[in-house]
Amino acid sequence: RAFMQNLWLKHRLVWTGTDMVDTQTFSWPMGFGLSALDLEGLDDSSHSLDMKPFSTLNDYTPTAGIEYAPSPGQSETTHMMDLTHMYNYRVQENNYRAHENNYRLQENSYRPQESSYRVQENSYSTQENSYRAQENSYRAQENSYRAQETSYRAQESGYRPQESSYRAQESSYRAQDISYRPQESSYRTQEDNYKVHETQSSIKLEPESPPLYAENSMTFTKQQEDPSASVLNIECRVCGDKASGFHYGVHACEGCKGFFRRTIRLKLVYDHCDLHCRIHKKSRNKCQYCRFQKCLMVGMSHNAIRFGRMPQAEKEKLLAEVSSDLEHMHPEAADLRTLAKHLYESYLKNFPLTKAKARAILSGKTNDNAPFVIHDMKSLLEGEQFINCRQIPRQDPHRRLSVNSVQSDLQREVELRFFHSCQSRSAEAVSEVTEFAKTIPGFLNLDLNDQVTLLKYAVIEVLIIMMAPLMNKDGTLISYGQIFMTREFLKSLRKPFGEMMEPKFEFSVKFNTLELDDSDMALFLAVIILSGDRPGLLNVKPIEDLQENVLHSLELHLKMNHPDSLHLFAKVLQKMTDLRQIVSDHVHFIQLLKESEINMCLHPLLQEIMKDLY
Repeated sequence: RAFMQNLWLKHRLVWTGTDMVDTQTFSWPMGFGLSALDLEGLDDSSHSLDMKPFSTLNDYTPTAGIEYAPSPGQSETTHMMDLTHMYNYRVQENNYRAHENNYRLQENSYRPQESSYRVQENSYSTQENSYRAQENSYRAQENSYRAQETSYRAQESGYRPQESSYRAQESSYRAQDISYRPQESSYRTQEDNYKVHETQSSIKLEPESPPLYAENSMTFTKQQEDPSASVLNIECRVCGDKASGFHYGVHACEGCKGFFRRTIRLKLVYDHCDLHCRIHKKSRNKCQYCRFQKCLMVGMSHNAIRFGRMPQAEKEKLLAEVSSDLEHMHPEAADLRTLAKHLYESYLKNFPLTKAKARAILSGKTNDNAPFVIHDMKSLLEGEQFINCRQIPRQDPHRRLSVNSVQSDLQREVELRFFHSCQSRSAEAVSEVTEFAKTIPGFLNLDLNDQVTLLKYAVIEVLIIMMAPLMNKDGTLISYGQIFMTREFLKSLRKPFGEMMEPKFEFSVKFNTLELDDSDMALFLAVIILSGDRPGLLNVKPIEDLQENVLHSLELHLKMNHPDSLHLFAKVLQKMTDLRQIVSDHVHFIQLLKESEINMCLHPLLQEIMKDLY
């Protein structure tokens, strides 16, 4: 009991210097304190402690056997509860301090991260400052460009008054021209009247055209026409239609020739027309008076009748006029023709199988024997032996495999051998394309890496172009050396072999309708090789300059070589887009073959070309 009372007293009193205060604030007033003098005046009966007049509590010594009673109005249980509450408060305080320590530890652990974040923030700030510096430099450049633009606009404003004065002069000239036109019309009318009188005074009829069939037989013969007009693609001088020959002194079509002959023979007089109607192919039958006047104006006369074909001298003169017109349209035409001739000679030198030779093979003119056609697996085996017999000694016929005993695994092996044979031929063609590319003017002056890139992307496209002449017109046969293979047989092979050739057949059928010859092909192949939009090129500008020069040469050459095909140049360029899609599909099929065929080995050169291609 004494121990508990001492413990209670220990927790009950709080020392403040020399003052002693009861901590039970709800029993004593706030700020209440006991000094040494106050202790002397205390009544012993009013407190549980028998306090004697001590100067300080330090002079107090506990006496054994003294019982300390609780304060009046408070039980021992209440005092114990106070102690328990105080203890709980201390425990909570310790817990709070432990939590505080934990938080401080966590805070200390976060501080290194905070330091790293601040370092990153500083680096980001540095980068931001550099970007802002660049932005400021760009803005300075932009301001300089704007200043230049302002100066150019000022110059342009200075030129505009001159332009206005020139336009005023042009308007005055046009007004004078309009005033002169009535006089010109009257002069032309007088000239036409003079020509009509002159023609009627010396009228002679052109002899009738020869009959289309012989008098003594019923067999028809083809009418002899002057082929000069069709070869040179000359227009009718009257209506602009295609001229059929040289009639009444000018090149004219059959319609205008017959109209002029009927008018002269029957002495027809047409109603006068002052509208000066425009005579062309579609409107030539609307106004007969203006049509006849146009015939006279261009020089048609009965005195100019000529029998036979166009003389060679006149034909050469017309050819010179056509060439002169083209050279007037393209001042550099002489250089372009020289380029076309150079590429054509290089094409014949580097490609042993030209389009002309391919056509000869397809027509059967190169071999006296009947062509061997592969149309099924049996004929493929026989054709393979036929090819091998030219390269290795003939085997004993009794040792040859029977076609009926060939199993599916042997067929797969034959297909792979045929595929490898095609690869070998393609690898040879790659070297031919490379040698041809080296002869293109300016190609060797390009960056070496760009040369490799151009050949890498162009070689398969060129091979597909060179394959087109090997297919017949309807796209059912393809020539492979002296052997022919049907399209249906190649289509029936197992996947993906059967799918590889079908896009090539479809492209070749459409491409062959353009009817390009070897000189056209040479220029077109050069355009394909010099494509400046290939991925990975380092210096595009010189490549585009070379291609533009070849494109001009191709356009001029097609106009002279195919005068009847007005849109041939655009159709040829469209094929370049089709080629790229076919090459992309071809590379995809090769990837499928490598995944499905364990024993398939792609030629190293072709493997390097198709690596990372599309």
